[in-house]
Amino acid sequence: MLRILLFFGTNIAVMLLLSVIFRLLGIGGILQANGVSLDLGALLVYSAVIGFSGALISLFLSKFMAKRSMGVEIITQPRTEFERWLVQTVQRQAEAAGIKMPEVGVFNQNAPNAFATGWNKNAALVAVSSGLVQAMNRDEIEAVLGHEISHVANGDMVTMTLIQGVVNTFVVFLSRVIAFVVDRVVFKTERGTGPAFFIVSIVAQIVLGLLAQMIVMWFSRWREFRADAGGAKLAGNQRMIAALRRLQQGQPAEMPKEIAAFGINSHGMMELFSSHPPLEKRIRALEQSV
Repeated sequence: MLRILLFFGTNIAVMLLLSVIFRLLGIGGILQANGVSLDLGALLVYSAVIGFSGALISLFLSKFMAKRSMGVEIITQPRTEFERWLVQTVQRQAEAAGIKMPEVGVFNQNAPNAFATGWNKNAALVAVSSGLVQAMNRDEIEAVLGHEISHVANGDMVTMTLIQGVVNTFVVFLSRVIAFVVDRVVFKTERGTGPAFFIVSIVAQIVLGLLAQMIVMWFSRWREFRADAGGAKLAGNQRMIAALRRLQQGQPAEMPKEIAAFGINSHGMMELFSSHPPLEKRIRALEQSV
């Protein structure tokens, strides 16, 4: 979903900002005890602060960022019969899922897409693209809305935050440990840290970050199956299958390459780094659940 891109983007930006601030304030100095030994306990705390701060701030900003970056127009007073139907459908599904009514909006995008986000399942946002409204009939749109409501009801954003915080922590921790060892063993730095520490820590953080994203993306793919099942429960199994087949039949989503892997109509080239399973697998899972 689009919220995944927004979450990751904010998370990365916050982590980088905190790293710079900590460096400028000299807080990184706690990583060396007596200027020689690496204090692993202090490093772990330092890593957790950076890792979880990025994830938590991303979570709390998720709805605001989604509205601003996607240009979502919130439906406060429905102006058309379709907008009334859209709001009523979300309200009915939210009640069935046991959550409070989310905000409902539409954003201008040719690609058939939708997303739900928010720091709390009782303070969420559900939005659909103009392309999805044009490409799908109401039964199919209802299934997509059920899929998004299920994401909210399942608390996927909070769970994603916790997982992202954990992997962020270990990426920061291990990258510093690797850089410290290389700096001391290979480059023979005796006190403090040399230039190699900073270079190796950056490279290690990039490499470890890519590996860590495989874990996060695995969870993202798993939760898509859960949300499909939830959408089938709220809107009907055949409607959910029909919505996915409609996406299959359409052209690839006309989305910027930076976010192509994060929409509902995702076509990631590398499945290990894809936030969504292939549509064929999702349809097969629904068919086998009948």
